[in-house]
Order: sequence, then C-alpha cells, then structure tokens
Amino acid sequence: MEWYGTLPERWETRKIKYTFSERVEKGFPDEPLLVASQNMGVVPKLVYGSRTVEAMKDLHNLKLVCVGDFVISLRSFQGGLEYAYYKGIISPAYTVMIPNKHIASGYFRYLAKSSPFIELLKMCVTGIREGQNVDYSKLKNHQIPLPPRSEQDAIVRYLDWKVSGVNRLIAAKRRQVEMLTEMKRAVVNEAVKNQAGIIKFKYLLRVKSGDALTNDILSTDETLNPVYGGGKLIGYYPKTNASADNIIIGRVGANCGCVTKLNKDSWATDNALIVQTEENVAYLVYLLMSAELNKLNEANAQPLITGSKVLNYETPYTLDIIKQQKIVAHLDKVCYNIDSATDKLNVEVALLGEYRTRLIADVVTGKIDVRGVDVPVADCTGEVEEDWVVEE
Repeated sequence: MEWYGTLPERWETRKIKYTFSERVEKGFPDEPLLVASQNMGVVPKLVYGSRTVEAMKDLHNLKLVCVGDFVISLRSFQGGLEYAYYKGIISPAYTVMIPNKHIASGYFRYLAKSSPFIELLKMCVTGIREGQNVDYSKLKNHQIPLPPRSEQDAIVRYLDWKVSGVNRLIAAKRRQVEMLTEMKRAVVNEAVKNQAGIIKFKYLLRVKSGDALTNDILSTDETLNPVYGGGKLIGYYPKTNASADNIIIGRVGANCGCVTKLNKDSWATDNALIVQTEENVAYLVYLLMSAELNKLNEANAQPLITGSKVLNYETPYTLDIIKQQKIVAHLDKVCYNIDSATDKLNVEVALLGEYRTRLIADVVTGKIDVRGVDVPVADCTGEVEEDWVVEE
C-alpha cells in the first residue's frame, strides 16, 4: 500500500519528479543568505535570529531560492520539506524544488508537513545514523496525492483557518506555562536566597554520564515515563532499572537549564547533565532551580551548558538540616499546585498538537472532504508557520 492510503476517486497521483523541477541556479552572490528551519520555513539568517554557520566566501556557488520553492534540508526527514518565504541563496548541499502548475504551493506545504509524508521521507534517506539525509534521487520517484486544483485551494483555505486557530490555542497555553514557570522560580528564589553562607556547587554534587536520555520516542510508549523540568518536557526514561536518586539538568537547546529529580542511575551528558550527591537531594534541586542555569549557556548556535559551569556556580547554602527541611516542606507544598497546573497545560498542548497533526494528515490525503466548507475570511489569517515540527 502507498504511504497515503486510499484516496478519493476524483484525486490523481503523480510522481514528485513530474510535479516539481529542480532549481540549480548559481551566481547570485548579492542575494541574502537563507536558513532552512523546521519552525519557520526558509527565511533569511537575520529573520531566523539564532547563530548559524555562515558562508563568507564563494557565495556565487550557493544555490538560488525563490519565493514558493521548497528546500530539502540535510535532515528534512525529521520534520518535512521547507517552504521558501523569501528569495535568497542557500548551501549547494540542499535540493531546491520548483512546483509546477499542477500543484498549489500551499497544498504541498501542508502535505510535506503531514505525518504520513514524513514517514515516506524516512524511507528515502542516505547515510548512517546521525549522518542520514534525504536522498532526492529516491524521493522523486515516489507518487504523491494530487487533488483537483480547485480542491487543493479549498484544502489550503480550510487548513489555514483550522491550523492557525490551533496554533493560537497552543501559544496561549505555552504562555501560561511560562508564567507558571516564572512564578515557581520566584517562589523558590525567595525561599532559598536568605541563607547563612555562599558555596560553589562543586562542593555539593558531582556530574555523571551514562545511557542517553531520549526525547525522540512516542509518548504513548508504555515502557517509558516523561521527564519534565522547568515546565518543559526534557525527554523520556525507561520505567525499569530505576535505582539511585539523581537530579537531571537539561543541557542543550530549549531544555537548557531545566532541573528535575529522577530515579535513574545513569544518563548521558550529550543532552542532560546528571547530578549525584550525598546532600539533601530535595533541597539541592531547589538550589539548582534558583540558580537559573540557562543563563550559563555557551555562545553557540543553540543554548548549551557544561558541567564545569554548573560546578563553579555559587549558591546560597545553609548547613542547618532543620532549616533545609523546613524550606523543602514549604516549597513542596507551594510548588505542588504550580506543577499540577503546569502538567495539565502540557498535556493540553500535547493533545492539541496531536489533533493538528491528525487533522493535516486526514485533509491532505482526502480522509476529510473540505469542499464546500464555509471558511470565515476574517479567521483565515494564514499565520500557520509557528511550531511546524510534527509532535513526538
């Protein structure tokens, strides 16, 4: 069976190589440098904002990208092909696809981000392990569903309307999570700041490495438990083999500086710092939370903190065990309600993401017929690019 399943009889299928042509134009050194981002599409580096490796010479060898093109970036199978919102130049290692008259750019933009299509991309890779990239010579020979052009336009209007609404809900709930996270940080800071002395973390803890903490697993896997820290999902850990009390610190990216306690005897330092201590673990968790470790990140393309940075950070500390226990009891009580509300919002965000993913997949493969649906013009803003990455 093809990856898209059964299609409506009125739909056609067509190989990608007959639906797109490849753009290989070079010699435009004055055009802006572009970035292919799973969250923002293909945009200028200045719009993208984060630091990236930037070409400083031989710009005439970079490929031209025009508005409406699609770019296969090096690891597109993880999040779909990217739509170009700007004209510019990009690495010659990328494949630039030009849609022909048979396919609407908006329709393929949704199709390329649908979960069935991303499963197809995973079958069209070359290389091994972390070096896997989409091989266009394989991908171009696969069929894609092709509704009548008028229905493609109807699909775009409908999904622009629905997806933008879901994205607004997700954004609102994430803002609430951020507010709760900030509230918790303020509560913790207030409770621990007035201590008898100052001490470096290296005298209270040690960092250990081991098996990798993964965030590339379906949350429905019953052998795994989610790990949250700072109101964010850090990853998943196996339910079995739990033993010593450890503290997990998110080390890379959006999870940088998130702190949580976890029963697991070993984790890897590539995406988490694993803290072990003979001190009061609960008290130390709150001290680490108050340290705002995300501010220790190195100046890289994405946030990154090192064990040495954490170990050399100075924190308020008291040797009075009774006082430690009182602080922990107070914060446990106050933070419980904050954490409960945060967990509820995180679940709601995950469910909305799953609904969005399912809706897009069903509409672009004809499982849901949107012809004749009255789309409110005022609600169809087209603001659908935010948070495009398919949910784990």
